[in-house]
Amino acid sequence: MARRPTTFDPFNAIAEPRRRRILNFLRRGERSVGDVVRATHFGQPQVSKHLGVLRKVGLVAVRGSGRRRLYRLNARGLKPVHQWVSAFERFWNESFDRLDACLKELQQQEKKNEP
Repeated sequence: MARRPTTFDPFNAIAEPRRRRILNFLRRGERSVGDVVRATHFGQPQVSKHLGVLRKVGLVAVRGSGRRRLYRLNARGLKPVHQWVSAFERFWNESFDRLDACLKELQQQEKKNEP
């Protein structure tokens, strides 16, 4: 089965490490392309391309302010990713609970073996 194009799927869009870095930066608030370039040390054309992909999949929103374009994170676009990852939360919680029980059992055994 062929992969969906990056511009239609938030999962494919965030699979690219540079786009995740841009999203992390935009968590702090609305920023211009220049701000993103300075923060990430990526070239301006690269940043613009990645912001375009993120905008097309709905992960960022843009508004004009004079000649500048200001980008902000659109958390609503991350909802499908969040829902998918949340499904694994129970698995991890149960795994950590089992690990915690095992560690407590080992600690009790150590105490019994102390002179």
